[in-house]
Amino acid sequence: MTASPLTVEITERLRLLALQPPDVQTLGAALRLLAKWRSALVSNTLSQRSGTRILSGPFAGMDYGVGASEGSQTARLMGCYEASLAPVIDAIVASEPALIMDVGCAEGYYAVGLARRLPKTRILARDASEKAKALCTALAALNGVADRVEIGGLVTHADFDIALGTDTVVICDIEGGETELLDPVAAPGLTHARILVECHDCITPGITATLTARFAPSHQVRRIDRALDASGLPPWMEELSDLDRLLALWEWRTGPTPWLWMTPK
Repeated sequence: MTASPLTVEITERLRLLALQPPDVQTLGAALRLLAKWRSALVSNTLSQRSGTRILSGPFAGMDYGVGASEGSQTARLMGCYEASLAPVIDAIVASEPALIMDVGCAEGYYAVGLARRLPKTRILARDASEKAKALCTALAALNGVADRVEIGGLVTHADFDIALGTDTVVICDIEGGETELLDPVAAPGLTHARILVECHDCITPGITATLTARFAPSHQVRRIDRALDASGLPPWMEELSDLDRLLALWEWRTGPTPWLWMTPK
């Protein structure tokens, strides 16, 4: 049986790691490589057996046929990706905001998912990556919302001025860049927006505390930590090993990435 390109790539990378002196870091890197390889196999099986429509959660029914720009495909397909945010997403939908600005939209999981649930809301999907923007464009088209998801590049402080006169929700996931971008002094429009931001303390320690203090004068700030939700595992996954079921829920994170849900006072 011919090995897949992914299997060949991972095997070669493991061989290189095996040449390194034995230590905890090397074994950790090898474990992560193998886990990502196995996660991809689980994802392929999930797509083949259950299709590419999200099975549960806030975006159940969305066709997620383009693939993740980064991170776990499987958790998104099952609908348990960032499960602790589900109540906030449902609250955002219930409030029917006029505008949602998704900063660091990646392939459009949130932008397209919210566009499907909020047909009257203007959706701005922004990302610096050309690959991410192309995937987001494809995902919007796949789900029939291409005319309502406005895709663009980098966001500046001035772009948040739109929130001064519009009921706005900002969703921000920019791999540590949130410290510089989310500044209510440089971007006063943010004081009027509801903000859901992922804080990448695993990249830059202290981001959560910094943003909490920065927005405390203008917003109620609630921290939301990671959670796993196995309720979306399809019945046929009972056939799989415990390890494969765990890998189906794994989001590939390397450390803490708490979210802050900040609502104007």
